[in-house]
Amino acid sequence: MATKEELLKELSDCVLDLRDDEVEEVAQSYIDAGFEAYDGIFYGLVDGMNKAAKLYEEEEYFIPELMICSDAMYAGLDVLRPHIDSSQMKQKCKVAIGVVEGDTHDIGKNLVKIMLEASGYEMIDLGRDVPIQEFVDAVVNDGARAVALSTLMSTSMPNMAKVVQKLEEAGVRDQVKVIVGGGPLSSGYARKIGADGYSDSAVEAVELLDGLMGW
Repeated sequence: MATKEELLKELSDCVLDLRDDEVEEVAQSYIDAGFEAYDGIFYGLVDGMNKAAKLYEEEEYFIPELMICSDAMYAGLDVLRPHIDSSQMKQKCKVAIGVVEGDTHDIGKNLVKIMLEASGYEMIDLGRDVPIQEFVDAVVNDGARAVALSTLMSTSMPNMAKVVQKLEEAGVRDQVKVIVGGGPLSSGYARKIGADGYSDSAVEAVELLDGLMGW
């Protein structure tokens, strides 16, 4: 019988090695062995996705590989999630995520969404080329307590500042954390526009938001 550590590594490897057709069986074996679903998700599936994200950043993996990795992770999640002990899994807040108006590049946004969702956040995916008001509406009408803004185009960067400004005008800026990311951005720019933080990778985005939200 495989040990817990062996099965966690197998779950991680299924995601990392694009074995989306095997992960459900491994996840079921993990549950059948009596191990905690929470650990299987975070030290197995999410661990594999973290490694895949790093390979993507290092340009060893590309979009097709990354999509298969995410398919594998979600397939494993479908098996493990129903077995999570609710006392272990904190219900995290809603996060509105989107590519700001003027940009349609959404690969980075999608990867951050995958990582945040896997870490327990409830995601409101607004898509790409998102009008400024939609981010505000997600806070006011849908209860988002964090907003994640993305762009790969310097010409769209001013729209990030406009989102922060609109949140202030709506009187909800103090109720929400704003994080930003994308190729042309920096932590200095995040501070300049009044955002709460900047991340240059999907892995760091989870750590950043966890810190800001106090998880």
